[in-house]
Amino acid sequence: MQIEVCLPSLGDDDDAVKGGTISEWLVEVGSPMAEGDDLLELTTDKAAFVLPAPQRGTLVERKVNEGDDVAVGDVICIIEV
Repeated sequence: MQIEVCLPSLGDDDDAVKGGTISEWLVEVGSPMAEGDDLLELTTDKAAFVLPAPQRGTLVERKVNEGDDVAVGDVICIIEV
């Protein structure tokens, strides 16, 4: 089964990050990962965040590239679980 991974909201409601730029993918397409493994780095105007894998699986497709801007709720990748 494949699942779409969306960019989650980062931070508290009042200070939540609304989006950012994909700085670096930390998992290659075709690579297995465990829940909580570092998936990618996101840079905002305030900070850099490392997004964890939401569950165990294999990264099968990146929907965004390094340097792309993304917003909360955007699909960033597909994981085979």
